[in-house]
Amino acid sequence: MKSIYLTNTLSKQKELFEPITPGSVSMYHCGPTVYGSIHIGNLRAFLLGDIVRRVFEYNGYETKQVMNITDIGHLVSDGDDGDDKMTKGLKREGMEITLENMLKLARTYEDIFVNDITEMNILKPKILPRASEHIDEDIEIIKNLEEKGFTYVISDGVYFDTEKMPDYGKLGGLSSSNESRIGEQTEKKNHRDFALWKFDDTKGWPSPWGQGFPGWHIECSGMGMKYLGAQFDIHTGGHDLASVHHNNEIAQSECSTGHAPFVNYWLHNEFVNIGDTKMAKSGDNSITMETVRENGYSPLSLRYLYLQSHYRSQVSFSWDSLSASETALRKLQNYVSKITETGEVSESYKILFNDIVNDDLNTAGGLAIVWELIKNSDVSDTDKRATILDFDKVLGLQLDQITSEDESFEIPEHLQKLLKEREIAREKQDWHTSDLIRNEIQAMGYVLKDTDDGQKVRKV
Repeated sequence: MKSIYLTNTLSKQKELFEPITPGSVSMYHCGPTVYGSIHIGNLRAFLLGDIVRRVFEYNGYETKQVMNITDIGHLVSDGDDGDDKMTKGLKREGMEITLENMLKLARTYEDIFVNDITEMNILKPKILPRASEHIDEDIEIIKNLEEKGFTYVISDGVYFDTEKMPDYGKLGGLSSSNESRIGEQTEKKNHRDFALWKFDDTKGWPSPWGQGFPGWHIECSGMGMKYLGAQFDIHTGGHDLASVHHNNEIAQSECSTGHAPFVNYWLHNEFVNIGDTKMAKSGDNSITMETVRENGYSPLSLRYLYLQSHYRSQVSFSWDSLSASETALRKLQNYVSKITETGEVSESYKILFNDIVNDDLNTAGGLAIVWELIKNSDVSDTDKRATILDFDKVLGLQLDQITSEDESFEIPEHLQKLLKEREIAREKQDWHTSDLIRNEIQAMGYVLKDTDDGQKVRKV
């Protein structure tokens, strides 16, 4: 197998990947908290997990892949106080705060999440466990920690004593003077101590310490170790998870099992920004996949946009940048679709592409090789098609599903009628009717985009 290099957050260096089990790679990706629709900044983290899987499978590895669904217990802040995010979701929806409603809300947004990643051609993780279905695993870890003297109990829950772990915070990013993490809970021995189990007399699950919920951090340890073992190869997530959530995962996992390191390679993607502001799930800068579709863009265009930047570089999102990515993707799709026969994969280009993506998952470099290949007159068109489709096993742009498309297709009469009705609605500033007609057109299999020259429609 060819060498693969990854930038490890733990060592702060690019390292040669060496698997625990030869020929196999075990990986865990921090998944969504399903209290609402995820924004497209979150999607970049899930794309990272997809690229990791695709690169290793491209190199002949067997992959063992887990991504969790957090449907309970994720607190709004790192301070171990306040509502958890699922409770926040129930309040937003006007639903009574019960465990039954919490799980009902979670299933709704879990389905939306799976649909979002499917449209972006992110391969569905091989194992997609729910936090609510792994309470026993969480309790077992906490009991192990208690027996080894790493826990203490205060009025609102069971906490991990970070002073008992000499190398706590080894991923970095934690300040010993960061008093903000005390939050409202002043009973903690140390401001960096974190909740393993939170008491709740009205809902939750029974435990040796009282009814309640597992802490957010313990859930990932429980699910990760259940399916991948006490130690595994790779853990991914957004850059914002490294300092607190992932440091806490390491602490509770290694202290519970006695095995270190918990994970050999930690990979973190940078943020997606709008202007100078990090994209968030709430607020004016939150954009979901639904927003992308409503604006007439293909989810694969968003994938192409992210592939153009290294995962450790920040991405500045704008509708102009997404439009440019869609134009480039359409150009690539049209090029591939016009070659009706498939030849042989160019070995020289395959070696070049493989070396580039194996160098810390460099998808931007991989895309550059695609365009370089297209311009090379020494390679036949049929071989170019075969080679590009081979590269697409990593890039995931579904180029093997593209058929030749006539850009100037004749617009059916019923569609012309809908476009005219929408034009009238827009002139009257009847945006509700305009949106309803847009949704009807999209449901018929067309993409609609508003431009300075009017409404532009094309087949999906």
